[in-house]
Amino acid sequence: MAEISAASVMKLRKMSGQGMMDCKKALEETNGDVEAAMQLLRKKGLATLAKRAARETTEGRVLCKFDGKTAVMVSLCCETDFVAKSETFIEAADKLLQCAGKAAGDQGAEELLHMEIDGRKFSECLTDTVSKTGEKTEVGDYYRIKVGPNGTVGTYVHFNNKDGSMAEIEADSPAVAAAVKSVADEICMHITAMNPIALDKTSVDPAIIEKERAVAAEQVKDKPANMIEKIVDGKINKFLKEQCLIEQAFVKDDSKTVGQALADAAKAAGGTAKIKRFVRVEIG
Repeated sequence: MAEISAASVMKLRKMSGQGMMDCKKALEETNGDVEAAMQLLRKKGLATLAKRAARETTEGRVLCKFDGKTAVMVSLCCETDFVAKSETFIEAADKLLQCAGKAAGDQGAEELLHMEIDGRKFSECLTDTVSKTGEKTEVGDYYRIKVGPNGTVGTYVHFNNKDGSMAEIEADSPAVAAAVKSVADEICMHITAMNPIALDKTSVDPAIIEKERAVAAEQVKDKPANMIEKIVDGKINKFLKEQCLIEQAFVKDDSKTVGQALADAAKAAGGTAKIKRFVRVEIG
Protein backbone atom coordinates (compact mmCIF):
# COMPACT_ATOMS: atom_id res chain seq x y z
CA MET A 1 0.00 0.00 0.00
CA ALA A 2 1.33 3.43 -0.93
CA GLU A 3 2.14 5.78 1.91
CA ILE A 4 -0.61 8.39 2.23
CA SER A 5 0.85 11.84 2.68
CA ALA A 6 -0.78 14.58 4.70
CA ALA A 7 -0.65 16.79 1.59
CA SER A 8 -2.72 14.25 -0.38
CA VAL A 9 -5.27 14.05 2.39
CA MET A 10 -5.52 17.85 2.55
CA LYS A 11 -5.85 18.09 -1.24
CA LEU A 12 -8.69 15.55 -1.29
CA ARG A 13 -10.34 17.23 1.67
CA LYS A 14 -10.27 20.55 -0.18
CA MET A 15 -11.68 18.93 -3.34
CA SER A 16 -14.43 16.96 -1.61
CA GLY A 17 -15.19 18.95 1.51
CA GLN A 18 -15.23 15.70 3.50
CA GLY A 19 -13.59 14.85 6.81
CA MET A 20 -9.91 14.01 7.20
CA MET A 21 -10.52 10.39 8.14
CA ASP A 22 -12.92 9.78 5.25
CA CYS A 23 -10.40 11.27 2.83
CA LYS A 24 -7.53 9.21 4.24
CA LYS A 25 -9.59 6.02 4.03
CA ALA A 26 -10.56 6.75 0.40
CA LEU A 27 -6.91 7.37 -0.49
CA GLU A 28 -5.88 4.11 1.19
CA GLU A 29 -8.52 2.25 -0.82
CA THR A 30 -7.27 3.79 -4.09
CA ASN A 31 -3.54 3.41 -3.37
CA GLY A 32 -3.03 7.16 -2.98
CA ASP A 33 -4.69 8.20 -6.28
CA VAL A 34 -6.43 11.49 -5.45
CA GLU A 35 -8.70 11.50 -8.51
CA ALA A 36 -9.72 7.89 -7.96
CA ALA A 37 -10.34 8.64 -4.30
CA MET A 38 -12.58 11.54 -5.29
CA GLN A 39 -14.58 9.22 -7.56
CA LEU A 40 -14.83 6.72 -4.73
CA LEU A 41 -16.27 9.34 -2.41
CA ARG A 42 -18.82 10.29 -5.09
CA LYS A 43 -19.80 6.64 -5.55
CA LYS A 44 -20.34 6.38 -1.82
CA GLY A 45 -22.57 9.44 -2.07
CA LEU A 46 -24.63 7.76 -4.80
CA ALA A 47 -24.79 4.60 -2.72
CA THR A 48 -26.04 6.60 0.24
CA LEU A 49 -28.67 8.25 -1.96
CA ALA A 50 -29.86 4.88 -3.25
CA LYS A 51 -29.90 3.38 0.23
CA ARG A 52 -32.00 6.23 1.60
CA ALA A 53 -34.24 6.62 -1.46
CA ALA A 54 -37.38 5.83 0.54
CA ARG A 55 -36.63 8.43 3.21
CA GLU A 56 -38.80 11.55 3.37
CA THR A 57 -37.17 14.92 2.73
CA THR A 58 -39.29 17.19 4.90
CA GLU A 59 -36.58 19.72 5.73
CA GLY A 60 -34.44 22.01 3.59
CA ARG A 61 -34.29 25.54 2.24
CA VAL A 62 -36.34 27.71 -0.10
CA LEU A 63 -34.36 30.35 -1.99
CA CYS A 64 -35.36 33.17 -4.31
CA LYS A 65 -33.84 36.05 -6.24
CA PHE A 66 -35.05 38.73 -8.64
CA ASP A 67 -32.69 40.77 -10.83
CA GLY A 68 -35.32 43.18 -12.13
CA LYS A 69 -36.09 41.06 -15.18
CA THR A 70 -36.19 37.45 -14.06
CA ALA A 71 -37.21 35.92 -10.74
CA VAL A 72 -36.46 32.35 -9.70
CA MET A 73 -37.51 30.31 -6.70
CA VAL A 74 -36.11 26.89 -5.82
CA SER A 75 -36.11 24.47 -2.93
CA LEU A 76 -33.47 21.97 -1.88
CA CYS A 77 -34.73 19.25 0.43
CA CYS A 78 -33.10 16.96 2.99
CA GLU A 79 -34.11 14.75 5.90
CA THR A 80 -33.28 16.78 9.02
CA ASP A 81 -33.22 20.37 10.19
CA PHE A 82 -29.66 19.82 11.44
CA VAL A 83 -28.38 19.16 7.91
CA ALA A 84 -30.54 21.93 6.44
CA LYS A 85 -28.67 24.41 8.64
CA SER A 86 -25.21 23.01 7.86
CA GLU A 87 -22.63 24.93 5.84
CA THR A 88 -22.41 22.09 3.31
CA PHE A 89 -26.14 22.11 2.61
CA ILE A 90 -26.42 25.90 2.47
CA GLU A 91 -23.55 26.01 -0.04
CA ALA A 92 -25.33 23.43 -2.22
CA ALA A 93 -28.58 25.40 -2.01
CA ASP A 94 -26.81 28.57 -3.10
CA LYS A 95 -25.33 26.73 -6.10
CA LEU A 96 -28.80 25.47 -6.99
CA LEU A 97 -30.09 29.05 -6.97
CA GLN A 98 -27.25 30.10 -9.29
CA CYS A 99 -28.17 27.28 -11.67
CA ALA A 100 -31.81 28.34 -11.60
CA GLY A 101 -30.79 31.87 -12.52
CA LYS A 102 -29.11 30.59 -15.68
CA ALA A 103 -31.75 28.02 -16.67
CA ALA A 104 -33.85 28.44 -19.80
CA GLY A 105 -36.99 26.62 -18.68
CA ASP A 106 -39.67 28.08 -16.43
CA GLN A 107 -40.15 25.11 -14.12
CA GLY A 108 -39.14 21.51 -13.45
CA ALA A 109 -36.18 20.35 -11.40
CA GLU A 110 -34.71 17.97 -13.99
CA GLU A 111 -33.14 20.78 -16.04
CA LEU A 112 -31.30 22.12 -13.00
CA LEU A 113 -29.55 18.81 -12.38
CA HIS A 114 -27.80 19.14 -15.74
CA MET A 115 -26.81 22.80 -15.31
CA GLU A 116 -23.10 23.48 -14.81
CA ILE A 117 -21.75 25.34 -11.82
CA ASP A 118 -17.99 25.76 -11.21
CA GLY A 119 -17.29 23.50 -14.19
CA ARG A 120 -19.43 20.60 -12.94
CA LYS A 121 -23.03 19.50 -13.30
CA PHE A 122 -25.20 20.32 -10.31
CA SER A 123 -26.09 16.62 -10.05
CA GLU A 124 -22.44 16.00 -9.15
CA CYS A 125 -22.54 18.73 -6.51
CA LEU A 126 -25.68 17.10 -5.15
CA THR A 127 -23.97 13.72 -4.93
CA ASP A 128 -21.05 15.32 -3.07
CA THR A 129 -23.49 16.90 -0.62
CA VAL A 130 -25.12 13.52 0.06
CA SER A 131 -21.69 11.97 0.58
CA LYS A 132 -20.76 14.68 3.09
CA THR A 133 -24.02 14.77 5.05
CA GLY A 134 -25.10 11.13 4.82
CA GLU A 135 -28.67 12.23 4.10
CA LYS A 136 -30.94 11.97 1.09
CA THR A 137 -30.91 15.36 -0.62
CA GLU A 138 -32.97 16.32 -3.66
CA VAL A 139 -34.16 19.31 -5.66
CA GLY A 140 -37.75 20.15 -4.80
CA ASP A 141 -39.53 22.96 -6.63
CA TYR A 142 -38.26 25.32 -9.29
CA TYR A 143 -40.13 28.28 -10.80
CA ARG A 144 -38.95 31.09 -13.04
CA ILE A 145 -40.83 34.28 -13.98
CA LYS A 146 -39.59 36.69 -16.62
CA VAL A 147 -41.21 40.12 -16.89
CA GLY A 148 -41.28 42.91 -19.45
CA PRO A 149 -40.55 46.62 -18.84
CA ASN A 150 -43.99 47.20 -17.28
CA GLY A 151 -43.70 44.24 -14.93
CA THR A 152 -42.19 43.35 -11.61
CA VAL A 153 -42.13 40.32 -9.33
CA GLY A 154 -42.89 40.33 -5.65
CA THR A 155 -40.83 37.86 -3.63
CA TYR A 156 -40.80 36.60 -0.06
CA VAL A 157 -39.11 33.76 1.83
CA HIS A 158 -40.22 33.19 5.41
CA PHE A 159 -37.62 33.42 8.17
CA ASN A 160 -37.73 29.63 8.65
CA ASN A 161 -36.44 29.27 5.05
CA LYS A 162 -39.03 26.52 4.48
CA ASP A 163 -41.68 28.41 2.53
CA GLY A 164 -41.96 31.39 0.23
CA SER A 165 -43.84 32.91 -2.69
CA MET A 166 -43.49 34.92 -5.89
CA ALA A 167 -46.14 37.03 -7.61
CA GLU A 168 -45.91 38.48 -11.11
CA ILE A 169 -47.29 42.03 -11.35
CA GLU A 170 -48.20 43.79 -14.58
CA ALA A 171 -48.51 47.59 -14.49
CA ASP A 172 -49.24 50.20 -17.13
CA SER A 173 -45.76 51.73 -16.99
CA PRO A 174 -42.23 50.99 -15.71
CA ALA A 175 -42.61 53.72 -13.09
CA VAL A 176 -45.76 52.18 -11.63
CA ALA A 177 -44.20 48.72 -11.69
CA ALA A 178 -41.26 50.04 -9.66
CA ALA A 179 -43.58 51.89 -7.27
CA VAL A 180 -45.64 48.81 -6.38
CA LYS A 181 -42.68 46.47 -5.84
CA SER A 182 -42.77 46.81 -2.06
CA VAL A 183 -46.50 46.08 -1.96
CA ALA A 184 -45.90 43.11 -4.27
CA ASP A 185 -43.39 41.76 -1.73
CA GLU A 186 -45.96 42.21 1.05
CA ILE A 187 -48.53 40.37 -1.06
CA CYS A 188 -46.06 37.49 -1.30
CA MET A 189 -45.79 37.47 2.48
CA HIS A 190 -49.59 37.27 2.51
CA ILE A 191 -49.56 34.37 0.02
CA THR A 192 -47.00 32.49 2.09
CA ALA A 193 -49.09 32.90 5.24
CA MET A 194 -52.60 32.41 3.82
CA ASN A 195 -51.96 29.84 1.07
CA PRO A 196 -54.72 30.87 -1.38
CA ILE A 197 -55.92 28.15 -3.75
CA ALA A 198 -56.18 30.42 -6.79
CA LEU A 199 -55.75 33.97 -8.04
CA ASP A 200 -59.47 34.65 -8.55
CA LYS A 201 -62.81 32.85 -8.91
CA THR A 202 -62.31 32.10 -12.60
CA SER A 203 -59.06 30.24 -11.99
CA VAL A 204 -60.36 27.85 -9.31
CA ASP A 205 -60.39 24.20 -10.34
CA PRO A 206 -64.05 23.29 -11.05
CA ALA A 207 -63.53 19.98 -9.21
CA ILE A 208 -62.78 21.92 -6.00
CA ILE A 209 -65.98 23.94 -6.36
CA GLU A 210 -68.05 20.81 -6.97
CA LYS A 211 -66.57 19.16 -3.90
CA GLU A 212 -67.31 22.21 -1.74
CA ARG A 213 -70.83 22.41 -3.19
CA ALA A 214 -71.47 18.78 -2.21
CA VAL A 215 -70.24 19.44 1.33
CA ALA A 216 -72.39 22.56 1.61
CA ALA A 217 -75.47 20.73 0.30
CA GLU A 218 -74.99 17.99 2.88
CA GLN A 219 -74.79 20.60 5.65
CA VAL A 220 -78.16 22.14 4.74
CA LYS A 221 -80.04 19.05 3.55
CA ASP A 222 -82.67 19.51 6.26
CA LYS A 223 -83.55 23.02 5.09
CA PRO A 224 -86.64 23.66 2.93
CA ALA A 225 -86.03 22.49 -0.65
CA ASN A 226 -86.66 25.93 -2.14
CA MET A 227 -83.92 27.44 0.05
CA ILE A 228 -81.15 24.88 -0.34
CA GLU A 229 -79.73 26.10 -3.66
CA LYS A 230 -79.61 29.73 -2.50
CA ILE A 231 -77.91 28.78 0.78
CA VAL A 232 -75.36 26.58 -1.03
CA ASP A 233 -74.58 29.39 -3.49
CA GLY A 234 -73.96 31.70 -0.56
CA LYS A 235 -71.60 29.23 1.07
CA ILE A 236 -69.67 28.78 -2.19
CA ASN A 237 -69.33 32.54 -2.65
CA LYS A 238 -68.01 32.83 0.92
CA PHE A 239 -65.56 29.98 0.30
CA LEU A 240 -64.23 31.61 -2.88
CA LYS A 241 -63.84 34.99 -1.19
CA GLU A 242 -61.81 33.37 1.58
CA GLN A 243 -59.67 31.23 -0.72
CA CYS A 244 -58.99 33.41 -3.80
CA LEU A 245 -56.00 35.72 -3.47
CA ILE A 246 -57.35 39.00 -4.81
CA GLU A 247 -60.47 38.79 -2.60
CA GLN A 248 -58.74 37.80 0.64
CA ALA A 249 -58.41 40.38 3.42
CA PHE A 250 -54.85 41.71 3.17
CA VAL A 251 -52.70 40.62 6.14
CA LYS A 252 -50.98 44.03 6.31
CA ASP A 253 -54.30 45.91 6.34
CA ASP A 254 -57.43 43.80 6.72
CA SER A 255 -59.66 46.77 5.83
CA LYS A 256 -58.66 46.09 2.22
CA THR A 257 -58.58 43.07 -0.02
CA VAL A 258 -55.28 42.07 -1.61
CA GLY A 259 -56.58 43.33 -4.95
CA GLN A 260 -57.51 46.69 -3.44
CA ALA A 261 -54.11 47.05 -1.74
CA LEU A 262 -52.32 46.66 -5.06
CA ALA A 263 -54.78 48.92 -6.88
CA ASP A 264 -54.35 51.66 -4.26
CA ALA A 265 -50.54 51.49 -4.48
CA ALA A 266 -50.68 51.72 -8.27
CA LYS A 267 -53.18 54.61 -8.15
CA ALA A 268 -50.90 56.52 -5.77
CA ALA A 269 -48.16 56.14 -8.38
CA GLY A 270 -50.44 57.44 -11.10
CA GLY A 271 -51.40 54.20 -12.82
CA THR A 272 -52.81 50.70 -12.58
CA ALA A 273 -51.44 47.25 -11.79
CA LYS A 274 -52.71 43.70 -11.49
CA ILE A 275 -51.47 40.31 -10.32
CA LYS A 276 -50.98 38.00 -13.28
CA ARG A 277 -49.98 34.85 -11.38
CA PHE A 278 -48.35 33.60 -8.23
CA VAL A 279 -46.48 30.53 -7.01
CA ARG A 280 -45.99 29.26 -3.48
CA VAL A 281 -43.29 26.82 -2.39
CA GLU A 282 -43.32 24.91 0.90
CA ILE A 283 -41.05 22.20 2.28
CA GLY A 284 -42.50 19.55 4.56
